[in-house]
Amino acid sequence: MRIRIVDAFTDRPFSGNPAGVLLLDSFPDDAWLRQVAAEVNLSETAFAHPLPAGGDADWALRWFTPTTEVDMCGHATLATAHVLHSTGTADGTVRFATRSGVLAATAEADGTITMDFPTSSLTLLPLPDGLAKALGAEVVAVHDTAAHIGDLVVELRDEATVRSLAPDFVALKALSSRGVIATAAAERPDCGYDFVSRGFFPAVGIDEDPVTGSAHTALAPYWSARFGREDLTGFQGGARTGLVRTRLRGDRTLLTGKAVTVIDGDLHA
Repeated sequence: MRIRIVDAFTDRPFSGNPAGVLLLDSFPDDAWLRQVAAEVNLSETAFAHPLPAGGDADWALRWFTPTTEVDMCGHATLATAHVLHSTGTADGTVRFATRSGVLAATAEADGTITMDFPTSSLTLLPLPDGLAKALGAEVVAVHDTAAHIGDLVVELRDEATVRSLAPDFVALKALSSRGVIATAAAERPDCGYDFVSRGFFPAVGIDEDPVTGSAHTALAPYWSARFGREDLTGFQGGARTGLVRTRLRGDRTLLTGKAVTVIDGDLHA
C-alpha cells in the first residue's frame, strides 16, 4: 500500500511538521496501526479510509504517535487533506469522522487548506509545582485546555524565552496528560506573526512537536482575547518551524496552512 510523508504548515520540504499518511480501504486491527506508527516514528501518522456516501463524513480518520492514539491532531489532518486533494481523490471540502467529532478541511485555489476544529476551553490554573523548573523559565500564566487536547498552555515572558527553551522532558512528562505549550507574544508587530509557541509532548512519546495544529485551537482564543482580533498568525517550532493562520469563530477555530509531500512510496507489511 502507498505511504506518504507530508510536511504540514509549510510550503517547502524539510520544514513544518512531518506526518505519515496512509489511505486504506478499512482500518486493520489497532496493533498493526500502532506498529506502523512506531515504524514511521514521526510525531503523528494518519490512517484514513472512505465512508459510504450520504453520511455526515466522507472519510474516517485516526492519528497515532509512535506510542499511542490521540484524540486530535491538526498537522496530520492537514497532511491527509493535502494527499486527498493533490492526488485527485477529493476536491473542495472533505469531512473527517474522528474521535473529536466531524472535522472539515477545505482546499483553496492557492494551495492552502483550511480546517474547521472545535475551539478549546481555557481554565486558569495555579502554577503547578515543578513546571517553571522543568521548562527552565519564569512562568507568567498557566491554563488547562479541553479534554480532547489535554495540554497546558503556558505563557512565558517573551519570544526570546520561548525560542531558547531547553526543557527537562522527564520532568515535563508528569505535568500534563498530553503536552505543554509554551507561548509568548511576538517580539515585533511587523514580523509576520502575532505569537510564538513551542510544543512539548513527552507523555505521548514526542519530546517536541514542530508545529501543532490542535494546540492552536487553544492558542487562538488565548491570543485573540489578548489582542482583540479574531484573525491571527502563530509561529511555532524549534529546529523546524511553520506558520498557522487562525480564525476564531466562537466554538469553532479555523486553522489554515499549506503542505508538501516529500516521500511517496510503498509499505511492505
